[in-house]
Amino acid sequence: MLTADQKAFYDENGYLMVEDVLRPEELARLREITYGLIESSRGVTESNEVYDLDKGHSEAQPKLTRIKLPHKQDPYFWDLLRGSRVTEVLNDLLGPDTTILTSKLNTKAPGGGAAVEWHQDWAFYPHTNDDLLAFGIMLEDVDEDTGPLMVIPGTHKGPILSHMANGVFAGAINPEDPLFERDRAVTLTGKAGSMTVHHARILHGSAPNVSDRARLLLFYEIAKADAWPILGSNSYFHALGQKRFWDDLQSRTITGEPCLTPRLESVPVTMPLPPAPDTGSIFRMQQSAGAKSAFA
Repeated sequence: MLTADQKAFYDENGYLMVEDVLRPEELARLREITYGLIESSRGVTESNEVYDLDKGHSEAQPKLTRIKLPHKQDPYFWDLLRGSRVTEVLNDLLGPDTTILTSKLNTKAPGGGAAVEWHQDWAFYPHTNDDLLAFGIMLEDVDEDTGPLMVIPGTHKGPILSHMANGVFAGAINPEDPLFERDRAVTLTGKAGSMTVHHARILHGSAPNVSDRARLLLFYEIAKADAWPILGSNSYFHALGQKRFWDDLQSRTITGEPCLTPRLESVPVTMPLPPAPDTGSIFRMQQSAGAKSAFA
């Protein structure tokens, strides 16, 4: 699906915008499911395995930062990843054998939905090589006021900045880091049905949603099958044991087959430890660690 120019742009810059990746019926179905999940959160009073609640959430006015693991909440999210134009983009960039790490549906509520501080995904889950990326599928139009994703081009080829604060892994960089060049940031806005792609090592973040509209962004975080997680990273994989890990690995295979010969590359690795007091989500991690905000 991608042109040679698009693939070259991604390799050089570490991000890509793919317009109209969803067909109209796919977008309509995703919206229907998503708003149904938001509606079902009205009776939820504390964050749980499905919902991460935002400040001010109530039965009268549901406000979420995130719906966790949407591909496990409704099979349509998984079907879309495995058999659509999204899949074509995935195979164009990572090849035929791919594995999902996680998914999340960030639901920035109108009027101040939480920011995501600047970070590099790689800092959370270093692997044996860095053929990892994230898709961000826009379920509503995204403009400057809704808290769009921002990236700093080319940083996927540079160092991994410190994500520590107050002696723990905060999941955010210090905005005063001399290597953080905020003035180079690119803002990724677009129409519903479009999709961003960003490399696991690129610096990115997003401001609060100050509009009167929801910003619904469906994220899939994905690895080439020969990239294996390193023990101690921020994932549940290592608690499964050998048999359950193998079963889980097969269930997370998107396309192709699992790879049992990890490819080892010279990549920068610092383990995301010690953990923050609350690791329930990136929002809670950044807040509980006392990370400095770039959006204050």
